[in-house]
Amino acid sequence: MNLKYSDLDKVEKKNRLYEVFKVFLKLGFTAFGGPGAHIGMMDEEIIEKRKWISREKFIDLIGATNLIPGPNSTELAIFMGYERAGILGLLLAGVSFILPAMLIILVLAIVYVKFGTIPQVSSILYGIKPVIMAIIIQALYRLGKSVIKNKISIIFAIGIFGLYFLGVKEITLLFVSAVLMLVISNFKSIKDKFYSISVIPLSLLFLIFLKIGAVLYGSGYVLLAFLEAEFIDKYGLLTMEQLLDAVAIGQFTPGPVFTTATFIGYLLNGIPGAILATIGIFIPSFLVVWAINPLIPKLRKSKITAAMLDGVNIGSLVLMTIVSLKLGLASLINPLTITMFIISFLILMKYKVNSAWLIIAGGAIGWISSLI
Repeated sequence: MNLKYSDLDKVEKKNRLYEVFKVFLKLGFTAFGGPGAHIGMMDEEIIEKRKWISREKFIDLIGATNLIPGPNSTELAIFMGYERAGILGLLLAGVSFILPAMLIILVLAIVYVKFGTIPQVSSILYGIKPVIMAIIIQALYRLGKSVIKNKISIIFAIGIFGLYFLGVKEITLLFVSAVLMLVISNFKSIKDKFYSISVIPLSLLFLIFLKIGAVLYGSGYVLLAFLEAEFIDKYGLLTMEQLLDAVAIGQFTPGPVFTTATFIGYLLNGIPGAILATIGIFIPSFLVVWAINPLIPKLRKSKITAAMLDGVNIGSLVLMTIVSLKLGLASLINPLTITMFIISFLILMKYKVNSAWLIIAGGAIGWISSLI
């Protein structure tokens, strides 16, 4: 039985905090592939292996992260830390998940400034992407069993797919999902009733990233448009090539894509800029999670808000599936990558293998294949 953090003695509290630190530091170093893959690896580490919370609550938290601004997978990590070890766990989980990517990107930014290019990693990514696809599909399978509960859920999910391909935006889809599921779940009662260094002040750099972190909805993949608007169109501080390099580094390193802020901060203001940009973009996530976490169990107790949360959860699962399909089209491009995906998926489904080892193996195979 998982006791509340406040009910534990000092030794048990320290053990919980160390566990949170260890789990999210590991994820920070190994969680390649963006939010979908991050969620899959958290599901494996936290729900399957350690059973910190129920999968149903985990899905509710995924739904909540899709409705609030900020990086989804980072907010999910912060939620998990809060659930496991209170406020200290919230801080420790977020910092442990963000810090590895921040440090890796800082090193790459220094290399970029010194040599004018980023390291060649395409061959390693070539091998990693099919494994990431397998991790995401496994996570979708597990989450889908809890989210898709009946025929109405299936029809509902298909409808959301259709709306997406008609051009409806992600956040609109989630709110529509919430309202529609509320109406469907309460149809009878409704019917009865109604019928470059030092080129920008550090304070301004911090405020720009604070604003982005506070208003950006969805995954880190929509970050590019916000960065372009601020740093190219408005202030003219970066070239498009520099911006694309920054986003590319944020995507091929482990951890949250939002650590792209570290790279840009270093380009504009050196190490102080890298630190302040990273803090600025992630602070809103910590504050929002701290504020809304106590509300989520209450949402489940109300028939109305529980139905809306179910709708958001189905919408979130559909959006994860769509992202997976797009990633699959970009990643599974030849017999080798398709074979790697199938083998990785079968291993993940049949054996309790740490996905980090599969990612390392995939990267090694990709690198070796480039030498042949």
